[in-house]
Amino acid sequence: MTSQSLSVKTVFSMMGQQTRGQGMQIRFGLVISVMAAVLSGCVSAPQRSIALSTQTLDARAGKVGVAMTTLPKVDTHLPGASCLLCIAAASMANSKLTTYSHSLPEEGLPKLKSDLVELLRKRGVDAIVINEDINVAKLPDAKVKGDDVAKKDFSSFRNKYNIEHLIVIDINEVGFERPYSAYVPSGEPKGVVAGLGYEVSLSNNTYEWYLPLNIQISADGQWDEPPNYPGLTNAYFQALETSKDNLLKPFSG
Repeated sequence: MTSQSLSVKTVFSMMGQQTRGQGMQIRFGLVISVMAAVLSGCVSAPQRSIALSTQTLDARAGKVGVAMTTLPKVDTHLPGASCLLCIAAASMANSKLTTYSHSLPEEGLPKLKSDLVELLRKRGVDAIVINEDINVAKLPDAKVKGDDVAKKDFSSFRNKYNIEHLIVIDINEVGFERPYSAYVPSGEPKGVVAGLGYEVSLSNNTYEWYLPLNIQISADGQWDEPPNYPGLTNAYFQALETSKDNLLKPFSG
């Protein structure tokens, strides 16, 4: 009887430990599920593209300021080379191209805001160039959230420049881009210009125009022709012209 009693106690003890272990697993699983739900809720959907409407270009809509963020230097970008050794290997393999990219001009990009103001004025819109480069990241976060509402609060520009609308040209990548998969190139370099163009109504901080820009153009023929890379150079200048056309076309009528 004693041995049988001990066995029964042992069995029930083991069952209790197993039940507690399963309970901990269930609770842990629930915690992970809740955390995943919270994190997924924090990831906002990307801002949709918004075509420029004729109402926005109406001269009666109010004064417009046109600004740019600081232009990045012309460079060679190597997305996909993520680890330190991968970056080092990719940088060494493309060092000649990178050095050459630094010699190329940002042809026409610095004039974009003055070109855009000229187009607006031809349509009868009261428009000014904002000479200072703006730093969007340093603006306060917008208090109001919603569809097509800017994440940053641009309202300070309204009183500072006596404007009702702000157009921003935000170029964040210019030069060449060559994709990598760790150490290994997964494609040939291309001429690239990437960034955003958008217009914000300063009365309610909503977008009136939003244009993502990612122009990539391949070399026509052989690309690996140092030291002057004629094929890639042509691709780079084509990317510049295409990006300028895409940003100015909505305002040209």
